[in-house]
Amino acid sequence: MRSLLLTPSRKLIAASTLALVIAGGAVATNLFTSHPANAQIEVQTGAPNLGFADLVEAVSPAVVAIQVRAEVPSQDIMRRGPGFQFDFPDLPEDHPLRRFFDQFEDEFMPPRAPNGEAPRRFMQAVGSGFLISEDGYIVTNNHVVADASEVLVVLQDDTELAAEVVGTDPRTDLALLKVQDESINDLPYVEFAEDEGRVGDWVVAVGNPFGLGGTVTAGIISARGRDINASAYDDFIQIDAPINRGNSGGPSFNLSGKVVGVNTAIFSPSGGNVGIAFAIPAHVAQNVITQLRDTGTVTRGFLGVSLQDISEDLAAGLGLESTDGALVTETIADAPAGAAGVESGDVIVSVNDQDVEDGRELSRVISQIAPGTPVELGIIRNGEQITVNVTLDRLPDDLGAAPAPSEQSQEDEAAPTSSSIGIVLEPNPDGEGLVVTDIEPDSPAATRGLAPGDVVLEADGEALTSMSQFEEVLAAVRESGRKAVPLKVARDGVVRFLGVPFANE
Repeated sequence: MRSLLLTPSRKLIAASTLALVIAGGAVATNLFTSHPANAQIEVQTGAPNLGFADLVEAVSPAVVAIQVRAEVPSQDIMRRGPGFQFDFPDLPEDHPLRRFFDQFEDEFMPPRAPNGEAPRRFMQAVGSGFLISEDGYIVTNNHVVADASEVLVVLQDDTELAAEVVGTDPRTDLALLKVQDESINDLPYVEFAEDEGRVGDWVVAVGNPFGLGGTVTAGIISARGRDINASAYDDFIQIDAPINRGNSGGPSFNLSGKVVGVNTAIFSPSGGNVGIAFAIPAHVAQNVITQLRDTGTVTRGFLGVSLQDISEDLAAGLGLESTDGALVTETIADAPAGAAGVESGDVIVSVNDQDVEDGRELSRVISQIAPGTPVELGIIRNGEQITVNVTLDRLPDDLGAAPAPSEQSQEDEAAPTSSSIGIVLEPNPDGEGLVVTDIEPDSPAATRGLAPGDVVLEADGEALTSMSQFEEVLAAVRESGRKAVPLKVARDGVVRFLGVPFANE
């Protein structure tokens, strides 16, 4: 089970299971006599006791259980004694505690091979998946098959088929499998929905919770566009159909028998179902799976900017009518956006005339456009609407960490000066901007998160070189009628914008 989010009282967990199960099931005969499960289901509207039996009968043959065998890293192997477990640390030979742990090795540690290597241990996990083609392509979650050495697919009639991993996409937690037997070409399958539906629409989930297999649950779409901090591309469908461990990778269907989402996570204080589950939308899954099937990898468009959302204070400081859009904090060197003229402080409000609400939506839209594609960005710069044409590059596999913070000099070469918004500033001895040395308690700057050590690089778009210039900018912003000043601030190598309101305004 991979934890996505953990708080003292609640957590999000992947809807898979890492519990040990026994692989089994007799091989059935007449395997390939089932009808394809992608037929439209005719539903009589208004029938109060209709149920989902016809739907389930049609789609269930295409839903599979997935059993995964993976090697456990030697450092994770623990020996368990009566009432306790112990993980022996890997200490150097000359460590003073090495002899203490060595005396317990024979009793608690597993025997080693003659060459001194630790024994190999394997774990087995289970999940769900569904067939999308007659020749055995299967969709599931990346976390179900991650690090798998063997993958076994179990059909509805308990037939077991070996499968291989065609490709995975950790960013969306999707994976594509393929049945290894090339002679198979008439398996039942399902299709993705063109429209995932509306909040309140029925969904039916079929999967393999707790390794039980063939389990059906029903509910409704509870919400759309959920962000659960799994990645920069979160756009989950929230459903209340009961989803549990082992349902990961399984489908949620609409009443026409089309897949509206791939179940991937649950919200739970206890690890069990509490009526809140999350599924990857069909349009996201279909785009990723098509690329995995064609090339084995996923490529995404790359703009090359650092973004942040716009708060009410920032909107006021920038003179914006709303908080819609994504604020560019920095452009990445040698990336498409900077080369095309996108600047720090720009607010990107649309891509190819499609409005974007925030940075997450912008990232998601750009990621779904192929590298090499020209796009038109709608930008607000200094209160004016402009367009910038950018040709996207390919998203690097690793964008790298934020630049390391520069070491601040501890020498006070200039006397600190107090500003009119509650911060004490002095010239930055190591580069651009002014360094915050103190914050007045309960001042506007303090309530908006400024802290000693921050470097104020710009105020209202002007690069700062002196305190007198900073006060002139504040006065000009006040005279313009705006209620806050936008500041460009650097902290530990990360640049952000803050909207700081004026006192008593």
